[in-house]
Amino acid sequence: MRRAPAQPLDRSEVMRRVKSSNTRPEREVRAMLRALGWSGYRLNRAELPGKPDIAFIGRRKAIFVHGCFWHGHDCKRGARIPKANADYWIAKIGRNRVRDAQHLTALAERGWRAMVVWECELKRADELKARLDLFMKGVRP
Repeated sequence: MRRAPAQPLDRSEVMRRVKSSNTRPEREVRAMLRALGWSGYRLNRAELPGKPDIAFIGRRKAIFVHGCFWHGHDCKRGARIPKANADYWIAKIGRNRVRDAQHLTALAERGWRAMVVWECELKRADELKARLDLFMKGVRP
């Protein structure tokens, strides 16, 4: 059975339920880090630019776990533009991308290394685990 398009109240309720921290992708990345033996991280450090999802303070490393849609990734899910209110979403995602780039620059200026993990990368867990381990060991790609 096909569901009718969401009405404004339904859309509002859906948007209200979108979490900004402790999301499933964030929990999966943290589990990968623990499995690799990397612990001692802190979550959502507000004193750092962009409030990284995962921060290793002593190592000066930050990991952002980005949702492909919300941060405008170039994958299938990130390239999708909602049919309703498309102009708003195009502008919103564009602002998010600019803000993300500013945060990465600000972290680099403070001597931090940052890594962005995209939600779609979780589908290839072995590759992501290897990339996380190399990042934490300080190996530059």
